[in-house]
Amino acid sequence: MPRPPVKTDVQAIAPGRAFADGGADITGLLLAWQAGDDGALNDLLPIVYGELRRQARRELRREAVGHTLQPTALVHEAYLRLIDQRRAHWESRTQFFAVAAKAMRRILVDHARARRRAKRGGGATQVTLTGVSAGEDPMVDSDAMPIDTLDLDEALTRFAALDPEKARLVELRYFAGLSIPEAAAALGVSPATVGREWAVARAWLRRELSR
Repeated sequence: MPRPPVKTDVQAIAPGRAFADGGADITGLLLAWQAGDDGALNDLLPIVYGELRRQARRELRREAVGHTLQPTALVHEAYLRLIDQRRAHWESRTQFFAVAAKAMRRILVDHARARRRAKRGGGATQVTLTGVSAGEDPMVDSDAMPIDTLDLDEALTRFAALDPEKARLVELRYFAGLSIPEAAAALGVSPATVGREWAVARAWLRRELSR
């Protein structure tokens, strides 16, 4: 049966419910994607992007100039708002975060570019990598500092040309805050494999960002 058309205005979404005007059920799209319906991803991404962008605008209004955004917090809030907890399960959760990581990266980069243009090269936007903390990953520094969003995006773009899977892992860890087991589920590999790849990816990224 064809899915109803998707609307991107998510202002009034309740968790796990369709839009009031007959739009898509977010959890249903995730489950359809998991079942092999690739078209569900095309419907899902604009909705997740729209919700995250709305949340980001709200946070920007609250914060003073020179703020940092915490993408992990925004992603998790979007998940709680959009997903029906009774129907969602491990696979749909990790799929949601995979989509949200891409959306969050795009939002932060777009904002950083706009801010840089407005400041004529100054006032770089930073991203706080709160989802990758020492408490859940011993390979990460406990005093991790915010980094420039555009520097991170450019480094990830270079990394993706060398190793797309490791670059995707970095995106999942940094922009969605997935743990190693969650990232393993999203990528369809073992946690041990993710642990090894994460060590390599993190070392490469640290080197690039310190130049």
